[in-house]
Amino acid sequence: MVPDPNRSAPVLRIADLQVRYPGSDRPTLDGLDLCLNPGERLALVGPSGCGKSTVARAVLQLLPPGSTCSGSLELAGRDPRQLQRSALRQLRGEAVGLVFQDPMTRLNPLLTIGEHLRDTLAAHRPGWRRSQLRQRAEDLLRRVGIAPERFGSYPHEFSGGMRQRLAIALAMALQPPLVIADEPTTSLDVAVTGQVMAELRDLCSEAGSALLLISHDLAMAGRWCDEIAVLDQGRLVERAPSHQLLTRPTAPLAQRLVAAARQREGGHSPAPPTTAALLELEELRSWHPLPSPPWQTRWLKAVDGISLRLNEGETIGVVGASGCGKSSLCRALMGLAPVRGGRVLLQGQDLRSLRGAAQRRARRQIQMVFQDPLACLNPQMTVAEAVADPLLIHGLARRAEARERVGRMLASVGLEPAERFLDRLPRQLSGGQQQRVAIARALILSPKVLLCDESVSMLDAEVQTEVLALLRRLQNELGLGLLFVTHDLSVASGFCHRVIVLEGGRIVEEGPGDALLRYPRAPITRTLVEACPRLPVLA
Repeated sequence: MVPDPNRSAPVLRIADLQVRYPGSDRPTLDGLDLCLNPGERLALVGPSGCGKSTVARAVLQLLPPGSTCSGSLELAGRDPRQLQRSALRQLRGEAVGLVFQDPMTRLNPLLTIGEHLRDTLAAHRPGWRRSQLRQRAEDLLRRVGIAPERFGSYPHEFSGGMRQRLAIALAMALQPPLVIADEPTTSLDVAVTGQVMAELRDLCSEAGSALLLISHDLAMAGRWCDEIAVLDQGRLVERAPSHQLLTRPTAPLAQRLVAAARQREGGHSPAPPTTAALLELEELRSWHPLPSPPWQTRWLKAVDGISLRLNEGETIGVVGASGCGKSSLCRALMGLAPVRGGRVLLQGQDLRSLRGAAQRRARRQIQMVFQDPLACLNPQMTVAEAVADPLLIHGLARRAEARERVGRMLASVGLEPAERFLDRLPRQLSGGQQQRVAIARALILSPKVLLCDESVSMLDAEVQTEVLALLRRLQNELGLGLLFVTHDLSVASGFCHRVIVLEGGRIVEEGPGDALLRYPRAPITRTLVEACPRLPVLA
């Protein structure tokens, strides 16, 4: 067993830590100093590539082979670099709990929810009886808001919010002195984010655990953490109480991040353009059959009678709680989900009536930008190959011509000079650069409508501002219509011409985003607005 640390001593102590990945020309962490005491809640923020997630990897010694890690590092009074493999596994399990951005990366799809908890407990509590393990697992499920009756369910049967609750239960199962939460709510709506973070905070408080929250969302960091530390190029440039840092930042980077966040929050909905319709939906329905006996038909009505009109040069924001039908609407428009009724008119042409080559030509006019650019880009394809691929698939260019067009497209999305990026792999780019590549890939076919599904939610405030400005410029130049799915109401209010709120696959409210923020009418809109974290008001 790992001995309980002296609760008066720091649970994490880092001094002059330097981490260099294999093949890198500069260190990712460059002389980092960080100390975290029992019960403290610290948010670690900074731009993409600053080294936030590397801190967690260094603490747990989960760095890629060939990496170097020098300096002082103590976790619960022990240096994980000095431990044998078995002792290191034990330290990881009992001294620190991890909550990841995507819980499915940690969950085994072949194990039930209960088996995940029971196996974790049994590995570190070998003397416990099976009934004790079951009881503790059920208590943990109750504590995070999951009914014990779901003990035998599998991860794929849970929503994103419920999977993240399970991840918290796993992290807190052994009451570790330190919990590291790495972007734990990026893919969740604001209401579920509030519930998940409240559960995590309360469990840490009860166990006396310190919390290190890695995030790019300054408002959320200020709401749930007592202090905020800003990381820049592997160094800590400022650490202060949350309210102080969000109202009176001193480091230049902290000032830029806070200014970008305030600019986003203070935005007013732009006036909608008076142009021709690009996309018209009439009572669109996308239903999925549910398991049922042969004599009964049951449906999951993911999209249940949505009507809207998207004009040339217009951006419509789509918001709502998890499971309301936002992503299902995008999948239906892309032809990736069944459409059971209604009409989809693209420049007056009914897409549902088309077949074969005519349908493929028309569907080129609707393209999509996803939340995680790294997940939608082939890791084995260079940037040039990834962006050119749609042209080659549709027979619109030969390879040499396609590469030339890719170069021009990369320049148009701000990746200049294009020659620097053409032959790179996705993992060699920052998060903002990856998303620009994904946008270039979506635009290479010259579409009329762009579906953006949480396309800036994984980016820090500065890069978000840059990507949104890029989308606005491209929209004005190309006359694009944007359907912008987001769980961030402040982004929706400042970037979108108007916003629709979905619940149960239906539109329950719509209007200018800033008006919805100030005067929400539908109950779900009020819930989302109340749960949306905001920066503290300046004196």
